[in-house]
Amino acid sequence: LTIGGADVGPKSLWVVGTILLITITLLIAFFKELKVSTFDKGLSASLGFSPVIVHYGLMSVSSVTTVGAFDAVGAILVVALMIAPAAAAYLLTTDLKKMLVLAVGFGIFSAIFGYWVAHWLDASIAGSITTVLGLVFLLVYLFAPTKGVIAVMYRERQQRIEVSLLTFLLHLKNHDEISERHVKHLNEHINWQKVRSRSVLDLAQKNNMIAINNSIVSLTEKGDTFTTKAINYIITNKDAQIEDMKDDFFLFRG
Repeated sequence: LTIGGADVGPKSLWVVGTILLITITLLIAFFKELKVSTFDKGLSASLGFSPVIVHYGLMSVSSVTTVGAFDAVGAILVVALMIAPAAAAYLLTTDLKKMLVLAVGFGIFSAIFGYWVAHWLDASIAGSITTVLGLVFLLVYLFAPTKGVIAVMYRERQQRIEVSLLTFLLHLKNHDEISERHVKHLNEHINWQKVRSRSVLDLAQKNNMIAINNSIVSLTEKGDTFTTKAINYIITNKDAQIEDMKDDFFLFRG
């Protein structure tokens, strides 16, 4: 870009920089309106905002940003930077402000690191940055504390075990016969494999839900109370009845 015969730098840098300043200014100035209109149009209208105007204003800024970025860095990098950082941030938090900060952080990190990877390997800058973005998203997708694949698989596994535990406790509560509560015959009465039965027994003992005397399983006071509360919750579906169970059991966290 030349102004008055002086070279002031790449034209794309000035265009994208100007768009960035405008976007940040509008985001700070209208953050509340954007947040309310995006997530609750009814509340936005009742507060005097116009969801339609806010929506099309947001779309206009997004369109200008996209067009300017297309001209500066190309389609592949624009698409990657618009999707991957936001998706990764969404997997880590539900707080909008934190999500924005994380998305910006992921984008900046990927751009800088990807550039240097391209420099070291003498490869495409856009391709390197996109690859780094993909790796960042993959790591978050796998290892996010609550929404990551590993966390979800662990939670589902725990829930399956806890469903089995609840089934087992209900069986003990509803059957007083010794034959129904003998360790060796639990597999037959509940139709479980031995490995599953052992896992459930270990979990029940670990949480002090059962006592085993002479191979006969019986509910402890804690186990009986827990089972009663669980039954009441299943019948009434009132969360207030299981607050003390949520800390220890994934099954009752929703």
